[in-house]
Amino acid sequence: MNDRPRMRRSAPHADRPAPELTLALRIQAKRWRELADLRQRVADATQAALAVAPVTPLEGAELSLLMTDDKRIRVVNRDWRGFDKPTNVLSFPAAPPERIAGSPVLGDIVLAYETIAREAQEEGKDFGDHVSHLVIHGLLHLLGEDHETPAQAERMEALEIAALARLGIADPYADSEPLAPTPVFSTAS
Repeated sequence: MNDRPRMRRSAPHADRPAPELTLALRIQAKRWRELADLRQRVADATQAALAVAPVTPLEGAELSLLMTDDKRIRVVNRDWRGFDKPTNVLSFPAAPPERIAGSPVLGDIVLAYETIAREAQEEGKDFGDHVSHLVIHGLLHLLGEDHETPAQAERMEALEIAALARLGIADPYADSEPLAPTPVFSTAS
C-alpha cells in the first residue's frame, strides 16, 4: 500500500460546466472603448478558457483585467519583470499553481492596446479575436499553465486553440512558429 496521497483528477471537460468568475474590468486607455463588445468578449473568452483548463477555480473567484496602453504596460513590464519595453499581455497569479483551484482570487491580467492592435495588423488577424486569444492566454497563465519549455508551450497552445475553437476563432498558430519560452512573473509568495 502507498501512503502518498493520490492526484485528484477532474471530470472530463465536456461533462463539467465552467464556473462563473467575478470579473473586475478596468479600462485605463480610452482606445479600448472602440471595441464595442469588449465586456462580452472578455466574458466569453474567460468561459472558453475555463472550459478547457485542467484546473477548475472556485465559483465566483475574482479575475481582474486592466485594459491599458503601451506606455503604462511598459512601466509594469519594467518594474515587475525587468523588461523595459511594452508587451501584449502580462499575468500576475494570486496564488501558486498548486493552490489556485482553492483561491478566491485568480489574479490580474494586463493588456496593452497598441501592441495588440499592431500584432493583429501585422499578422492579418481580427483585433477582437486577438484580444480574445490574449485573455485566454493570460487566464491560462493564472491557472498554472506556462510555455517555458517546448512541451509546456505545446500543451498551452493546444489549450488556447481548443478555447478559441469554442468561440469560432481560427487557430492563431496555424501559420506561425510555436511560442518562444518566456518567463512569467508570479506575485505569489
